[in-house]
Amino acid sequence: MTERMTEPTTSNVTPSEASSPRRLWLMALPLVGFVALAALFWFGLREGDPSRIPSALIGHAAPQTALPALDGLVNNGAQVPGLDPALFKGKVSVVNVWASWCVPCHDEAPLLTKLGQDKRLQLVGINYKDAPDNARRFLGRYGNPFGIVGVDGNGRAAIEWGVYGVPETFIVGRAGTIVYKLVGPVTPENFDVVLKAEIEKALKAGG
Repeated sequence: MTERMTEPTTSNVTPSEASSPRRLWLMALPLVGFVALAALFWFGLREGDPSRIPSALIGHAAPQTALPALDGLVNNGAQVPGLDPALFKGKVSVVNVWASWCVPCHDEAPLLTKLGQDKRLQLVGINYKDAPDNARRFLGRYGNPFGIVGVDGNGRAAIEWGVYGVPETFIVGRAGTIVYKLVGPVTPENFDVVLKAEIEKALKAGG
């Protein structure tokens, strides 16, 4: 008695069953792409300086947003002026976005005070969504390094500057162009090797 062999056929396989692996693969593609991009971003940050997130504004003029002064903030009996964008022209400026409720801002304050002793540049503070009394107490506690303090009460200026979150620090060249952006606080680790190095570049560039 012999066993009868039959040819396998595809007559019993429906088109939907045949295409299901392909359909699952197509559905998974967006997730695979997202994971790959996330991995590249993560390892890119780990290999480089996480504070140096690119800014679309680098190489462009600083935002032309005027900001009012912090009421009651005085220096030698005179009101510390608010932010007038015209003041960027002709000077190298360091613009720091800060708030009294920002914990890292407290940590970086002594370093900014030290930086404020460099008379070759001007320090500009943008006080972000803060209570005036708290902002004045903050500067009274650490010393005010800023020759200019503009109040960004509604956060509009921060959006125009492309701020991810406070604190952030920008360097504006003599031509009024943003040349560098530091995301996150100024720290002992990045103060000399990153921030001051970029300031020196801006001072030597002359523009």
